[in-house]
Parts: sequence; C-alpha cells; structure tokens
Amino acid sequence: MGPVRRRLIWAALLVTPAPAWAEVCDKERPNWSGDPVTAFGELIYLLQTPVVLLLIVATALAVRFRSEWGGLAVVVGWSLSTFLATGWGDFGDIRAAAMAEGCVGNSALFIVFAALVCVGVVLYTAPLKRDNK
Repeated sequence: MGPVRRRLIWAALLVTPAPAWAEVCDKERPNWSGDPVTAFGELIYLLQTPVVLLLIVATALAVRFRSEWGGLAVVVGWSLSTFLATGWGDFGDIRAAAMAEGCVGNSALFIVFAALVCVGVVLYTAPLKRDNK
C-alpha cells in the first residue's frame, strides 16, 4: 500500500490548481499576487476597467440631464458590460479555469451593482406623470 498511496498523493498534488502552475492567470491577471480573489475584490477590479469607468461617467450624465434616451443607452451598456465581464460569452471556459486557480473571483456583486444602477437609472429618468385637468 505504500507505493500506491505515494503515487496517488503525487497525482492528487499534480492535479490540484496552484498559483505556481497558473498559466491561465498569467493571461487573465498578469499582476496577480497569488492570494485568492474574493467577490468584493472582483467587484473592485471590474469597477476599474475602462468600459465600466466610461459607463459610470455616462450614467452620471444621463442622470444629471434626466435623459430617457441616455438612460436607455446606459442600461444597454451596463447589460453588455456584465455579459462581457462575467464570461458568459465565448471565454467562459477560460474564466472558469481562472476561478479554479483563484485569480478571478465570483462576479455576483458586480452583477448586483450593475442591476441596481440600471434600476435606479430607469426609475430616475422615467417621464414624470402630469395631471391634465
């Protein structure tokens, strides 16, 4: 049982993901420190991407001018950003491998944040009801 157990332990160690063998993480997050990324860390990372920063500025402008069409454009932009940032597209398997390695966290908080922004924009830029008496 000794040599068989030893081979099983070595096989299990070779199969488990570790930061030293993280080839996916070299491509996804080149400056990753090796610590597992939490959902909050993923939210902060995704909020710093150029597309999302542009959407934050566009959201502020749509809300400031209370533009219905601007609000629609912003909501579509947030929807596309969640689609692309969360890996629901063609790169879902790469994102799943990066999550297994630990360099990409769960993006549920980002989805909730984007949904809340979209709901707020829709409610705030909706036309005001006027009483015609």
